[in-house]
Amino acid sequence: MATRQSVEEHIQQCEDAIRNAQEQFNKASMQEHYEDESFTSSMQQLEQAYNDISKLALSCNGQQREQLHRMRLQLQQVQNNMILLDH
Repeated sequence: MATRQSVEEHIQQCEDAIRNAQEQFNKASMQEHYEDESFTSSMQQLEQAYNDISKLALSCNGQQREQLHRMRLQLQQVQNNMILLDH
């Protein structure tokens, strides 16, 4: 079973990835193609965070699994926004 601390650490990692991706999204929407490497890096960070919490969810209790599921939905939403950005 996953510990509360490991779940909190992974959620913090996800929140950091989301914050970074939103910054890159905002920059990309204003600057177009100038920061492509940072933009791609933030998308990779989102994907890694998503994969990490998916693995962690396998060893969680129901409440933790629900918390991680909500975080996965947030990550997917940010990923979708970045993919759909016309930059």
